[in-house]
Amino acid sequence: MSAVESPSVHLPRVSTGIEGLDTVLHGGLLQGGTYIVVGMPGAGKTILGNQFCYHHVKGGGRVVYVTLLAETHSRMLAHLREMDFFTAEPLATAFQYVSAYRTLVKEGLAGLLESLRKLIREHRASLLVIDGLVSATHNAANELAFKEFIHELNTLVGVMNCTTLLLTNGQGPDDVHPEHTMVDGLIELKDELVGVRSVRHLNVRKFRGSAHLRGEHTFVITGHGITVYPRLEAQLGENAVIPQEQEGQLPLGVPELDRMLGGGLQRGSVTLLMGPSGSGKTLLGLQFLHEGVQRNESCLYFGFYESPPRLMAKADGIGLHLRPALKSGLLQALWQPPSELLLDALGERLLITVKARGVKRLLLDGLIGFKEATVHPERINRFFAVLTNELRAQGVTAVFTEETRLLFGPEVEAPVKAMSALVENHLFLRQVEMDGELRRAITILKTRESNHETSVRELHISAQGFRVGGPFRDVDSLLTGQSKPRTERALRAKPPSKASPKGAKKRAPGRGGSK
Repeated sequence: MSAVESPSVHLPRVSTGIEGLDTVLHGGLLQGGTYIVVGMPGAGKTILGNQFCYHHVKGGGRVVYVTLLAETHSRMLAHLREMDFFTAEPLATAFQYVSAYRTLVKEGLAGLLESLRKLIREHRASLLVIDGLVSATHNAANELAFKEFIHELNTLVGVMNCTTLLLTNGQGPDDVHPEHTMVDGLIELKDELVGVRSVRHLNVRKFRGSAHLRGEHTFVITGHGITVYPRLEAQLGENAVIPQEQEGQLPLGVPELDRMLGGGLQRGSVTLLMGPSGSGKTLLGLQFLHEGVQRNESCLYFGFYESPPRLMAKADGIGLHLRPALKSGLLQALWQPPSELLLDALGERLLITVKARGVKRLLLDGLIGFKEATVHPERINRFFAVLTNELRAQGVTAVFTEETRLLFGPEVEAPVKAMSALVENHLFLRQVEMDGELRRAITILKTRESNHETSVRELHISAQGFRVGGPFRDVDSLLTGQSKPRTERALRAKPPSKASPKGAKKRAPGRGGSK
């Protein structure tokens, strides 16, 4: 049976209760199956096993948690008490902790198997967790004896319809053991260094009888327990929704700029505002949200570098009074404080908010924040491809800002490569040096499937808001940030006059006079 086929007999699913893991497993583990969770010490195996157990008991199940480790239960429970999922209530009834370490040492694998049979039967367990399977491996007479133990355990829990989790040490695709081929699933946990960051990954290497989200997915361990963040391109890519075409346009609220765009931004489109620091990207994005608030549309700001108080102060400075909308909930500002963020956690938070609030206008301020959150830079374009597709499918009109690296110069380097190919509209903002002062310029590089004005215009930002002036005249090279008079270029390009001696120097206008 291939990985994408469904089992011929649809076995009931057992939810793990671990946020994100059931998504990776397409609903949970198959009831009565045997699964190995493998990882180096500290990877999170014991927390995963216990979190699963407490959720299972809460749903009416019965659990036996067997340890083959020298660590005492009191010490393990002392650590677990710090977790939100821990509760002492079921420990005397539906949840039993049992140490089988001495049984294993004295009676071997046969004695351990018999002990497990009695425990499952006596406690009517629907979930069995064996923590420290590596001890059983070391106490086996040989490899064949251990394989026989796993085979008999599979038969036992299958007959008794008891879902079983085996926690053991080991890591890496080359770390393969005979028992891996005999169980229904293999879940690998890793905690690895990427540069100076420590990042946790989960990979379902095997899941018999069901499809699942393949590849590595990041997870975190907090006071809530384990939270898994499925890779967005894996989660949304396999069942991508085709966005419906939306009619009409949403104005930005700057009349001349809206006219340049042919009326505004197409509903359900994604627009990229690109330019160097200080060119007005965030302010223009806030103007877009302000216009939405005036039209009673649900709006969302999602950014990295401006806290909500600073953001509101910025808006007040140009006459965009967004505080009432923020207070009423018509506008929400989600700020990601500077920390070691995870790419898929950001994507999940954004999409959950968009769906929950029915967002119509989104300002995603700072694409570089997403790039800095990824530990695998090659993912970033695939990530944004599925993210933008999902936003369109949700009927969101989005504006993204992206900062170019150089303030001045003939080259424009964007942190997120090829982003322009993923958006419908592309506006470029620039600070321009003219006559010893900095002025702002704006132009439209692209609007997909609609006409737009191609001139480079001056952008004015003041306490009264935005105003777009007329096209710049008699200057070139504006988009480099260093303007040049057009007449100077024309003179350099003009061929020598027939009356002038060959090779004679030409005087620049305004420099010197006639003799």
